[in-house]
Amino acid sequence: MKKLIILFIFLFTVIFTFIPKGYAEELYKFTAANFDTSNSIIVLSGKDTASGSVLDNIKLVKMENPSRVYFDINSSIITFPKQDWTFNSGSIRQIKITQFSTNPNIVRVVMYYDTSTGFNPDDIEFLRIKNSIIIKLKDKTICDNPYYHNTYRDEHSSSSDFYEYLTITTPVDQSEDTIVGQIQDAFEEQTKQLRERKELKLNTKYYLNNITIKQNGVLLNGFGSVSIERPMILQNPTRIIYDLPNTLVNMKIRNKEYRINETETVKIGQFSVNKARVVITTDAVSDYIPIYSSDNQSLLIANYQKINNTTLYNNISNAIAYDKEKINDLTESMILKFSSPVVHGIDRYNDKIILYLYNVSKYHDENFKAAYKNTFFNNAEIDLMPKVGLKLTIPVEQNTMVSSYISADGRSIKITLKASKKPVEEEIITQPSIILNPPVSSKDKTKKKIVIDAGHGGSDVGAIGGEIYEKNITLDVAKRVEKLLKQKGYQVVMTRDDDRYVSLQDRVQISENASPDIFVSIHVNSSVRPEITGIETHYYHQESVALAQTVHSSFASAVNSPNRGLFKSKFYVINHTTSPAILVEIGFISNGEERTQLIGEKRKQATAKSIADGIQDYFKQYK
Repeated sequence: MKKLIILFIFLFTVIFTFIPKGYAEELYKFTAANFDTSNSIIVLSGKDTASGSVLDNIKLVKMENPSRVYFDINSSIITFPKQDWTFNSGSIRQIKITQFSTNPNIVRVVMYYDTSTGFNPDDIEFLRIKNSIIIKLKDKTICDNPYYHNTYRDEHSSSSDFYEYLTITTPVDQSEDTIVGQIQDAFEEQTKQLRERKELKLNTKYYLNNITIKQNGVLLNGFGSVSIERPMILQNPTRIIYDLPNTLVNMKIRNKEYRINETETVKIGQFSVNKARVVITTDAVSDYIPIYSSDNQSLLIANYQKINNTTLYNNISNAIAYDKEKINDLTESMILKFSSPVVHGIDRYNDKIILYLYNVSKYHDENFKAAYKNTFFNNAEIDLMPKVGLKLTIPVEQNTMVSSYISADGRSIKITLKASKKPVEEEIITQPSIILNPPVSSKDKTKKKIVIDAGHGGSDVGAIGGEIYEKNITLDVAKRVEKLLKQKGYQVVMTRDDDRYVSLQDRVQISENASPDIFVSIHVNSSVRPEITGIETHYYHQESVALAQTVHSSFASAVNSPNRGLFKSKFYVINHTTSPAILVEIGFISNGEERTQLIGEKRKQATAKSIADGIQDYFKQYK
């Protein structure tokens, strides 16, 4: 009998060993699940061991009461705990990712949504990029084709950014074999409310590895796809600042100063968790431009007046095709195709964008003009540069958002223009009976108008520290800002100029009646943790990002307090105003040392001056 058992085991082992591998189920193993709130995408990352695509035969199933949609991914498993995310805003209210079954292996994703927001499950798209499955939950965004890489953008914050802090919650594991489960047995329903904040990350796009002084500028080398944002120009000293989104900087080159020449220097640092900052101190700020290598791995930021163009390339290219793409009524793209990879530079002005195509020698003028007739690019012009190269000039309207892209093979460039929406005032101008303000005199039309909002007031004292009220600090600083701005020649409207209560709705109405160029609200922060100090700037709408970035940069460099950065926040006054709007938190009243500074003359004046200077820097660059 024992021999028979041994023989059976032997035969079973031999048979199992020689079973063709095709008979075993091939699996896609998901190792992580992330959610990008701004772009409304789910990212399922993992390792594909299957020969076929797990995207085959994915079908959405709609269900009601409550409104939800789910889909199954066959031949797949999750190697992480089941996910249950709850959102406090937006169309998607809850997402669940679970191992629906193990025989067969099926992963199920269920999404609960709010029908009142107009969300349409039919808009959901599925993409596969390398080892990631991308589930897009909203309409097609600009240039989501992985064939193109973003090289330049006007935006200082974008839904394409690969890192963000999420405001989602997920239930704590409450199984009986955990401590939490035991607590639940004792306290019943109380632990059902336990939640943990979950911080999710997506990988960076570019790793900046090396910096070299070259061509009267700075050469940045790295791995990945480099992109750059619209530069900022600051004074005292005069310097130009370039931010590189989705970029991680090698620790060896961070915060070191390099000398370009006798009068110019450059420093690079990790400005935030997903953004690098390049600061070039120079009097020739208007002459510096970014120049991209054809593979988009390297970036030269240099004075275009001094570079030797012929050293930038080793091959000659020609423009061979001209295409266009209309994304919607406000967004159009120009696509240029070339015979060989292109080396190009970008120069952004308030009313135009210039592309320097350094190694392009030929183009067809008639075909170019015909391709872009009756488009946003109708007035674009091409000029020949000395020796080799083309200069493409594209006029743009004020507040138009510009982005550029290069193809993975370096043979195509895409320029996208996103026009601003038509202002509400223009739509109702034929109805004078409902105009709230008299026309501005021709003399005042040249002046920029700013609304300064001193937080709290009257019976609303705001945060309290010791016997100090927030409302008094904000009013004092706001009036100092008002004085400084008027000295610079700006029109200033105050939501309050004394100690009185003004509701949030009235503050917004004051701003809307004034039709300002920008809105700035001043507040003092507070925390239950008295050790916390620092300054913050908040924005909500995308068109407010540049204002927030510029003012905060001035604010943070002038005030000796920890820089807590920029935040996208849904404060009422910056959410409901139609002009670019920000809210600055000038320090923590809950910290005794910082509170003493906040009520002191030196700190208040430095704060006011930095805000006023930041506003002036903003108007110089963007208006």
